[in-house]
Amino acid sequence: MDIKDAVRDKYAQAAIHVAGGGRACCAGPCCGSPADPITSDLYEREQIAALPREAVDASLGCGNPAALAELRPGDTVLDLGSGGGIDVLLSARRVGPTGKAYGLDMTDEMLALALENQRKAGIDNIEFLKGEIENIPLADNSVDVIISNCVINLSADKDGIDADAVAPLVRGKFMSAFIRAEKPFAALGAAG
Repeated sequence: MDIKDAVRDKYAQAAIHVAGGGRACCAGPCCGSPADPITSDLYEREQIAALPREAVDASLGCGNPAALAELRPGDTVLDLGSGGGIDVLLSARRVGPTGKAYGLDMTDEMLALALENQRKAGIDNIEFLKGEIENIPLADNSVDVIISNCVINLSADKDGIDADAVAPLVRGKFMSAFIRAEKPFAALGAAG
């Protein structure tokens, strides 16, 4: 199994687990614990209070790029590896009804969960796209801000996702909550 298939499988399982009432987690003994040192307390209570539980519980990121990004009303934002949609939902609220938030994910199960979270949140200025971060299905100059919440670490082609790869898409800024791992994660079962 290559790294992309391993990632797709792990994230599909995480989405299914969350849709069934559980919490997603990276791996290890803290999995399922609200005290997970990697993913707990990334979002302010006020930010997540009005979001569907499943959007919060599906978050597997390492930061809060929606809070760090300079988003203005009317902006168009793209979230790379949007998962269950937490950063898309937060971004859509910040850009308002005249703006748009795109979420890009390669996992059917995460896209289904994100669409359900969008429906529950009642936010209309969102579009979820199926695709891979190495080949984004949007036209050049179509977004103002690109955000990412550590998904770049999950790519086998990290160098193919650098600023040069996303620059043609964006009219503004690329904001990433990003801790670069040089080797594949053993938790994904990848050789390396």
